[in-house]
Amino acid sequence: MTSSTLWSKTFAPGDKWSGIVAQGRLLTFTALQPDANLALTLFHANDLTERYNMPDTLKAQYTARLTRGNVLMSDNGRVLASIVEDGLGWHDPIGGLTTRESTDAKYGATDYQTMRNGWLRSGYENFAVELVRCGLGVRDLGPVVNLFAKVSCDPAGRLIYDADHCREGAAVTLRTDMDVLVVLSNTPNPLNPGTTYPAASVKLDVSAAPPFDPATDDCFHHRAENRRAFENTAEYRLLAGR
Repeated sequence: MTSSTLWSKTFAPGDKWSGIVAQGRLLTFTALQPDANLALTLFHANDLTERYNMPDTLKAQYTARLTRGNVLMSDNGRVLASIVEDGLGWHDPIGGLTTRESTDAKYGATDYQTMRNGWLRSGYENFAVELVRCGLGVRDLGPVVNLFAKVSCDPAGRLIYDADHCREGAAVTLRTDMDVLVVLSNTPNPLNPGTTYPAASVKLDVSAAPPFDPATDDCFHHRAENRRAFENTAEYRLLAGR
C-alpha cells in the first residue's frame, strides 16, 4: 500500500465483495498470479435501479472488448466508471458467470456442508449473495465485466478464451464517475477450458482520482457517444447537487 492508497483488499480465489465507492476514486486491480478473472458489475449507489448496461456500453463504443479509453455506461446513458489505465488491452464483457452446475461439471462437485470454506464457489452464487446483502436480488443480476480475461471470436463464430492473456502483475484502473455500488466475484471465466479451479488472487487498491478535465481526458474523447454520456453524467450531478 502506498501513501496515496485510501483502502486495499486482496481477493483470494472464490472470494466475493460488494461496497459503495464514491465518485472520483481510482480502483486499481492487480492480478497477483497469471490467468486471473475478476467479475465486476456496477450500480448507481443513489438509485439502484440504474446499473451497468452491457449492450449500450459495447454498441456505443463499437467494441466487443474493454480497455483504456472505454467507459462503463448505465442504462440511463451515463458514465458509471471509466477505464483510465490498462496494462492488458483486453477485458471480457461477454463471457458471463459460472453457475453451480458448470462449476461442478468442470472442477468436480463440492459443497459447503462437507468442505466449509474450501468449496469451489460459482460466480452466479457469489453475485446472488452480495446482491441480497445490498437490498437487491437475482433478478437484478445482468451482464458483468470479466477483468483480466480475453475472449475473442474465430472466423466460425466460436468464442475463444486466451489462457495466456493475463500475466502476473497485470493491472487495470477504473475511475468512478458516479457514486457506485461495486459487486465483485473472483471466480473463473465460464469459457476458461482448464479443468483445475484457477488459483489467482486479485488485489484492489482505492485512491483519489485527479480532478476530471474533459479537455484532456482520453475516455471523454474516445467517441462522440462517450462525450454525450459524460455530458449526461455532468447534468445529473449538477441538478442533483452531487
